[in-house]
Amino acid sequence: MNQAATRHPGFVLLLAMITALAPLAIDTYLPAFPAMSEHLGVSSHELSLTISVYIFVLSFAQLIGGPLSDRIGRSPVVLSGLVIFSLASFAVAGAEQLESIILLRGVQAFGGGWAMVCVPALVRDHVSGREAAKIFSMIGLIMVAAPAFAPSIGSLLLGLSGWNLIFIFLGCYGVFMILALKLTLFTGPNRIPLPSRSSLLEGYRAVFRTRPALRFILMQALAFSVMILFITHSSFIYQEHFQVGPTLFALLFGANILIMTLMNLINRLLLNHYTPRQILRFAMSLQALGILALLLILQLAPHLQLVVPAFMLSIGAMGAISPNNQASCMEYFPTHSGSAAALMGATQFSVAGAVSALSSLLPEQISAIVLAMASCSALCLILVWSPFRD
Repeated sequence: MNQAATRHPGFVLLLAMITALAPLAIDTYLPAFPAMSEHLGVSSHELSLTISVYIFVLSFAQLIGGPLSDRIGRSPVVLSGLVIFSLASFAVAGAEQLESIILLRGVQAFGGGWAMVCVPALVRDHVSGREAAKIFSMIGLIMVAAPAFAPSIGSLLLGLSGWNLIFIFLGCYGVFMILALKLTLFTGPNRIPLPSRSSLLEGYRAVFRTRPALRFILMQALAFSVMILFITHSSFIYQEHFQVGPTLFALLFGANILIMTLMNLINRLLLNHYTPRQILRFAMSLQALGILALLLILQLAPHLQLVVPAFMLSIGAMGAISPNNQASCMEYFPTHSGSAAALMGATQFSVAGAVSALSSLLPEQISAIVLAMASCSALCLILVWSPFRD
């Protein structure tokens, strides 16, 4: 690939579709939680472990795939990851025990992690600064369609043939991506040479030595945890607590993506006048404001009509948080971009996975979930508003 590839619409679309693996693999089967729980004879709380395991393994896989892509090139890592993801997805469709599904979800996440970790590195291979932020924003704009439509797709497939069809769909998506990448983006040599034949760990040493970048890595993990807490418990919040059906649940879930898309569009305009760091401060403050509103609503008037807009603001702010945070971090790594992307992705998903898993110990109350979200958001505010020293 050359720099002109970044200006081609297909470049952004394909990278967005790779990034969409995680929200598709998590959000598509959320409407099927009640049906899967009944079929497997487990509670929805137990079934939520399949989300936590997916997130944990996704982070571990990126730690391997990122530096490996620095050494052997992006395309072999992305394509092999998609093969693993697809095969595991088909296997989940035939599983009959919760333990088997948890294991296969781990394999599925490993493949997805290898594919996803190369996306920030592919962007940083060609551009940086505001241009990188704009591309991350464009990728985000297309990628948010995945969580917006995923529950609706899952609800449709659930009605057609049961929850198994959802995982067959995920496997087919992976196969489609392999074919699309082979025919377009990865038609020529894609090897990214390292400046030296150092060990794979050298990339991580370089990242840890760049201390200013570590702040962005931690902020990404904490802000992402806010969203994962909502995703993990969204079925309980809407389908169990507020007693909405699968179709309405999909619509309410997609409402968060509506604001995320709007924030993404506004972000692209703001990047013409402000730096990614300046916008990042505004977006994280907006997320905190939404969570504060949630806390007040739950205490004073806990009605669905008020809860939904507050969640929309809290989750929608990620449309401006993620692209600016990624661009600010990747700016430091013109050579070890794969390792930097891996550490950011691994930290993001491992912290969020830990928070998600620990949240299963909380009382089954919306207020407890929102308080956990508020804790992550408060740490983000401290980090983003503390003075930067590059």
